[in-house]
Amino acid sequence: MLNELREKMLSHYIVSDKEEPQEKPRKLIWSYLEGILDYKTGESYRNIFSYFFPEFITALLLYAIIPLIDAKWVADLKSTSMYATVGVTNTLVHFIIKAAEGLSVGTVILAGHYNGLHDFKQVGKSLQSAFWVSCLVGGSIASILFFGAHGIYSFYGVPEKMIHLGVPFLKLKALGLFCMFVTFAFIGFLRGIKKPRIAMQIFMLGGVVFLFFDYSLIYGKYGFPALGLMGSGWATVIQYFIMLIASLVYTLFDKENRQYCISLFTHLGSWQHIASILNLSWPVILDKAIFAAAYIWLGYLINPMGKYAIASYSVIKDLERLAIQPAGAFAQVITFLVSNSYAVHDWQGIKTNIKKTIFLSSLFVFSILFIFSMWSDFFISIFDYKGKFTAFSAKAFPFLSVLVFFDLLQLVLSGALRGAANVKVVMYARLAVFIMYFVPVSWFLAHLTLENQTIKFLLIYGSFYIGNGLMSLIYIYRFRGDSWKDKAI
Repeated sequence: MLNELREKMLSHYIVSDKEEPQEKPRKLIWSYLEGILDYKTGESYRNIFSYFFPEFITALLLYAIIPLIDAKWVADLKSTSMYATVGVTNTLVHFIIKAAEGLSVGTVILAGHYNGLHDFKQVGKSLQSAFWVSCLVGGSIASILFFGAHGIYSFYGVPEKMIHLGVPFLKLKALGLFCMFVTFAFIGFLRGIKKPRIAMQIFMLGGVVFLFFDYSLIYGKYGFPALGLMGSGWATVIQYFIMLIASLVYTLFDKENRQYCISLFTHLGSWQHIASILNLSWPVILDKAIFAAAYIWLGYLINPMGKYAIASYSVIKDLERLAIQPAGAFAQVITFLVSNSYAVHDWQGIKTNIKKTIFLSSLFVFSILFIFSMWSDFFISIFDYKGKFTAFSAKAFPFLSVLVFFDLLQLVLSGALRGAANVKVVMYARLAVFIMYFVPVSWFLAHLTLENQTIKFLLIYGSFYIGNGLMSLIYIYRFRGDSWKDKAI
């Protein structure tokens, strides 16, 4: 029965490039069902999974598991101010990581494009250019964080005690983030040549190093001093330094990479490639920064509600960030799949891959969210020894989880557009939604006089996910036409 349905769908689904523009528009849901049942075009589910799992492990380590464990160990110090400081700082660190990830996307696209054409020397030159660009950009951002730490926390409007805790903590984080920027140049190269497993192994190494030193330096174990919150900062520095060394050694000395003729230190790289990377990356950096800045803006609006509301925001954000990681991993996968298929104009394969990744993302994400929602009191209480904010957070979590679908959808679609070099489309869409909808609407909701603080919290936080839904509509409209095919490198 399933085979008959699939064949019926595919009988009018697969067309040549010349036939596609004349094809009558189909309903969106029908087109989506056709795509997830299409076994003739695009990548097989088996191949997608083979790319997904390394990216999933990477995403878990970078954005979810490590921050959660770190937050748990800081929470064990039984100081709500320390926990809230970690939450505020991690929101900013997430913002910086997204910028670094955005810069690496240019390398993914450029390396993937040349790799698809088997022009291996140009792949190596793209890495060389990305390396020096990352050193410059990463050094500039790290300097701003290091010397402007006090002003950043003052802008957040957090209590003075949190500023006192946060300033030296952020300065240490800044040193680690410089190493992270340079590491991401190598990660972009590895993703572009379809080696996400190596990238995963580097992140796993960094994760193990961080957890060891984080635990040792926070609590003073194995002969190390007990540094408390500052121990977490030093663990970040050590983590990204080791990752940088590992990625550098693998890239330069692995036999399979010799075909790329990599030479990082002879000169600054090709100006043409530098221009291409910056041209492809700056819209991605901006749109990822806008998206990450939305979390900072949410914190800015929620902070006046008090430290328990700040803590609630931190724990809900961290749990939902953990749940959304499968979609983030699939977004990375679809970027390099599209960039490789784009070089050979496999338009139908690109669309099929997008639909399959949306389907798989939904299965993974909502399975995790269902578990978290059913036992939200338990999961939240892990980070709340004093029981001050668990009840508040547990009421809000299930309602916000339903809206996470919009975040999932925009993640995959924006990743696909980046792979097709439509980076400015994503940037403009996010910028428009952020300025014209999210900022004014969330500000208005934050200044409403409501006695029920849970409802006010839900309205402010929920406006973020509704904005993601608006972005998704723009991306879908883009893919329903043909203009997305005209952005060749």
